Order: sequence, then C-alpha cells, then structure tokens
Amino acid sequence: MSARADAQVPAVPDDVDDPRHEKASGVVELSLHISWCGRTRQYDLADLQQRARVYEQVLREGNDDDVRYFIDVDQLQDLWGRMWLPQRVCQAWAEWYRRHRGVSLPC
Repeated sequence: MSARADAQVPAVPDDVDDPRHEKASGVVELSLHISWCGRTRQYDLADLQQRARVYEQVLREGNDDDVRYFIDVDQLQDLWGRMWLPQRVCQAWAEWYRRHRGVSLPC
C-alpha cells in the first residue's frame, strides 16, 4: 500500500445510491488519478473480476464524483467478499451500509 493511499480519506458520498447519478457500464477507462500504476486502465464491467478490480481502485483512490459514477452499491455489496480493501476503506463503507441499508458488512 502506498503512503498516498494511507493518507487519503476514502470518498464515501452519502448520495452514492441516488438513482439520478449516471453509472458506468461496459468497457471503461480509469483516469490516472485512480489507476496510476499497472499495465491497463481499461476494464470491462460486465466481467466480474474486472469489475471487482475497478471497484477496488475507485474505492481506494477515487473522489466523490468517481465513486458516484463507477460504484453501484448493490453490485459493491455482491462483490464485497471478492475484494481486498484497506481497513480504513472497508470500515468507511461498512459504516455507510450500516447507516443507509441496515446491513452489516465484515471488515
């Protein structure tokens, strides 16, 4: 984990599940501030493994607008056990689910 990731407060917008927010689908390309290392920045969200990778990166490195666009909270809940998230990110999102959905997610 990078020092940058340790210092960054995770983006967890209260309104991420507002249906007025357009959601990403199909093949997407992550911007450099999200995917700043690695071989690829293009992913197919229809592929479960690639979607999980996008979600991991966006939750770790994205800002509120990135999260609103890339993260579908229903899909995130389904992917929860397939992803590796830093503890600070896991706890922040587990709290969001507890408050907004009454769901307890493990960290």
